[in-house]
Amino acid sequence: MPKYAGGMVSHLRSQLASEFAAGVTAPPAPRPRWLRRGRVDLAFLADVAIAVICFAATNAQLGSQNANSGHHYGPAELLLVSFALCAPLVLRTRLPLTAWASSAAAILLTSVVIPARSISTDPYLATSVIVCGLCLYAVSVRCKTWVVMSAVLVTVVGATLIDSRTAVAAAFLTVIPVLAGVVVRSRRSNREQLAVAERRYKGERAVLEERQRIARELHDVVAHHMSVIAIQAEAAPYKTADPPKELVESFADIRASALSGLSELRRVLGVLRSEAPGTAPTPGLDDLEGLLESARSGGVTVSSEISGTPRPLPAGVDLSAYRIVQEALSNAMRHAPGSTVQVGLYYGEAALVIEVRNSDGAPGARGRTFADNELRRGAGHGIIGMRERATMLGGHLSAGLTPHDEFLVTAALPLDGEDLEPPSPADDTQLEDAS
Repeated sequence: MPKYAGGMVSHLRSQLASEFAAGVTAPPAPRPRWLRRGRVDLAFLADVAIAVICFAATNAQLGSQNANSGHHYGPAELLLVSFALCAPLVLRTRLPLTAWASSAAAILLTSVVIPARSISTDPYLATSVIVCGLCLYAVSVRCKTWVVMSAVLVTVVGATLIDSRTAVAAAFLTVIPVLAGVVVRSRRSNREQLAVAERRYKGERAVLEERQRIARELHDVVAHHMSVIAIQAEAAPYKTADPPKELVESFADIRASALSGLSELRRVLGVLRSEAPGTAPTPGLDDLEGLLESARSGGVTVSSEISGTPRPLPAGVDLSAYRIVQEALSNAMRHAPGSTVQVGLYYGEAALVIEVRNSDGAPGARGRTFADNELRRGAGHGIIGMRERATMLGGHLSAGLTPHDEFLVTAALPLDGEDLEPPSPADDTQLEDAS
């Protein structure tokens, strides 16, 4: 039982110590330039100087009062009392709460050693009141509200215990440094908030300027070339007498793709130039049919299958799913024109699963050559970009060649905000065998 009680006392002591230490929240405010000389803090030096002056004045006053009252106390005793009353001021800038507690304890102990009005008509020394007031001011500037109120209460109660006739005056003298500290703390907080707002404004302005610069470059370079492609594709059939129907259709598809790319580019430029990003409409799986039709016009045979219960998706998942399918179809059109692509969407309880399976109808070397080209390009941009989109949402993406010489892209995007564990290699093998 004593061991248990000792553990309780130790725990309570550590908890009180941590609460006491947590009372000091704000670090010392940066000093103005005129208060700093390199590493020298002039405010700390001023506290030391005031403490020395108060110590000398206190010792002289106690010596005079002691002599007038008949020498009841020795010089060493008076010297020790003077030091205890004035030394806490040195700690004020670094440890305000400790400085005030030391000052209050010194005044209480002094009243025990030298009772109030025993050698003088005044219950307190003026220097001890000054030191305690400066320490209390520091507490009100840097400590939590409950700590400040506790310090005020302890100061007033202690003054009442020392001399009840001065309780009202002690309360008044206690409120003055506290109010001054509150005013300084409020002004300092306002300056800090203004500085934070100014830094945020500069950061947002820099981001907006950079976005506008990117938008200008996209408009001047990419949009120009896309427009040239669209114009040349429209004019090309007229440069040949009686062009074949297939040629006219191919140029029409090129022009349509260029115009579609320009539309997407205008949407991106609108987002970049907007001061409120995210307000422009973004594509999603509702636009999937148009994306598939665009791929069909690009020379691939595309089929789609949706299982599960389609439902509204989070904006990030909807956009990422669209972009993953778009990138996979672009890879197929670029590296395997004329191939067959199967797009599958499965709406599960926890995740949306996307499968884009590409087969160019040629097993063996041709299929693996396509996969090699796909992976070589993906290692630079495409597959890495798709994988980053999935990882950003807490999902995962895999891409590679199946045992049937098909290139398979599989992505799982979480719908509930929780990260998904990637499948184990054994699971991947089983999936490939099943396909």
